[in-house]
Amino acid sequence: MACAARKSKGFKMDLQKFRVLPLLGIVRGIAPQEIEPLVETSVASGLQAIEITMNTEGAADLIRQMTTVAGPELMVGAGTVRDTHQLHQALGAGASFIVMPTLVEPVVEYCQEHGIAVFPGALTPGEIHRAWQNGATMVKLFPSSCFGPSYFKEIKAPFQDIELLACGGITPENAGSYFAAGASAVAFGGSVFNPTWLRNREFNKIGLRIEAFVQSVR
Repeated sequence: MACAARKSKGFKMDLQKFRVLPLLGIVRGIAPQEIEPLVETSVASGLQAIEITMNTEGAADLIRQMTTVAGPELMVGAGTVRDTHQLHQALGAGASFIVMPTLVEPVVEYCQEHGIAVFPGALTPGEIHRAWQNGATMVKLFPSSCFGPSYFKEIKAPFQDIELLACGGITPENAGSYFAAGASAVAFGGSVFNPTWLRNREFNKIGLRIEAFVQSVR
């Protein structure tokens, strides 16, 4: 893929661009040889933001590889960040945003101080409010599938100013319901970046699922 490389440090997530197409891909357990075709497929299918989870073997090296391959065409972040050690590993590798399964205050504080987009996870009203008060760019409501779109509608009633990222069980078929209920963005993982499809190099199937998500937003 003929994309310009960028430095490991200094890149920031373009939040305006993300809000126009508020879709976040989550990749876990990917192998190095799958990075380039996945980037090509994701970009060609219209995806603009993707994360590699830090519990993937060699995650930092994979993030570095993906940012080099993608250049400016795909915003690459780190997911499942659980402490400041992982945070600095991810940022050193070129991650442009940080996603967490829960609120880790030192991680959010560092990101806020340095202008880095950060998405801490939460579920209950108290957790959601606390994450937002600590400086979340958006609060990742996880796992969203446990309560569905109706929960977003209830949460948004008292918390209209809090931006929510729906994560867990999101499909092209139900994404619209989450947006209608108040979600600002949605994330998707294994249903699109299926490990079997990756290993078998069935990137056409991945591309079709991404395109379905893009169409659900547009």
